[in-house]
Amino acid sequence: MANNSRTTIIVVTALMLFSMFFGAGNLIFPPMLGIGAGENFWPAIFGFLGAGVLLPVIAIIAIAMSGNSVRDLANRAGWIFGLIFPILAYLSIGAFYALPRTGAVAFETAATPLFGWDSMLASGLFNFAFFGVALALSWRPSTISSTLGKFLTPILVLLLVLLIAFSVMNFETIERSPSEDFVEAPMATGLLEGYLTMDAIAALAFGIVVISSLRYQGVKEGRPLVTGTIAAGIGAGILLALIYVGLGVIGQRLPGGEQFDNGANVLSEAANQTLGQPGQVVFALIVLLACLTTAVGLITATSEFFESLLPGVRYHIWAVIFALMSFSMATMGLDTVLAVAAPVISFIYPPAITLMFIALVEPAFRGRPHFYWTYRLPIWVAVIWSALTSLHSLGWGASIIEPLISWAPMQALSLGWVLPVIVTVVIAFVLDVVQKDRAPAERARVEA
Repeated sequence: MANNSRTTIIVVTALMLFSMFFGAGNLIFPPMLGIGAGENFWPAIFGFLGAGVLLPVIAIIAIAMSGNSVRDLANRAGWIFGLIFPILAYLSIGAFYALPRTGAVAFETAATPLFGWDSMLASGLFNFAFFGVALALSWRPSTISSTLGKFLTPILVLLLVLLIAFSVMNFETIERSPSEDFVEAPMATGLLEGYLTMDAIAALAFGIVVISSLRYQGVKEGRPLVTGTIAAGIGAGILLALIYVGLGVIGQRLPGGEQFDNGANVLSEAANQTLGQPGQVVFALIVLLACLTTAVGLITATSEFFESLLPGVRYHIWAVIFALMSFSMATMGLDTVLAVAAPVISFIYPPAITLMFIALVEPAFRGRPHFYWTYRLPIWVAVIWSALTSLHSLGWGASIIEPLISWAPMQALSLGWVLPVIVTVVIAFVLDVVQKDRAPAERARVEA
């Protein structure tokens, strides 16, 4: 394969991956961060980029280096985790949350402001058409790279750059005091905002789509496929970071931005002030394209995963099932989607991040020692801690759980799991080293 051809394939795949990542939350969180962070904008946006860009790129790299899918990676923590975790991850980014959210947000932030539609019937008709188009575009996984990377994503990026450029040219930076959440720990608050994009979890699922796409386009197995996947992940991450900063700057500069309670209204107002009535059409197209490309990626990723899990049920059947489930939930509105998904999302993030970082560190040791306990113990500590935190947030057994988790640093920021996991990683690594050193001696004793 010629270098130019390979470069083109990676660029198109990176654009495809960007469009799958860049959905509703990615669009509306940065402008609100720009308003709320005030003079603490830069530490806050760097925190956001840590969770919204760095973690997803790490996840793509981890998938590329460890195998073909998130299940290959999760199996390193044992077969129970290897089965349950991928199912929860795919359902949370699929029919339980992120997929229906694309339709719900597209309706509420694009169709309703532009056309005034706000009834249940209008929502149902819109989402039926929305998920029908998404299903049609995802019907042939081999064409998703061309559909998204060559056509839809360039239009989306062009519209985003247009909105950001006009806003930067027309508005000046406004000195604002940071809101309460961004006063003492702006970077940690930005990190938690980045969590809400769910891209770290989505990246674990999208890894298989990237690998499959590169295979469809003729990239050879082995090192070329691994390096191509990593390059596409890094390329998508760079573009994400630039767009996030640009959207955050819009929030930082928009006059009267503090009066808005969500990022969609901020961007809509910015489009209106800079481009007039055509700006509303531009913004509606941005929302629609961002949500549609993400929906296509999610249908493809979840359907390919469940086909591999249950080969007796074909990809197209899964795609129809997930499209119908998402249509039903999206029609009921965004609040319903969030209520169903919130407990699952808060539960799976800590073990997912733990898994990604251990997988990223492991190759540096070249298999000496073999990471057995280093996967299992920290990940199960993250699972248990996450379960306790989720139960506590729901008010179940709070009096018993409170003393078990409240001692940890950053627990108030939902990051209390970090220290216990780090300590467990060190202990588990020592166990693996001791076992490696002990094995030859035990074999010699047995032979004697």
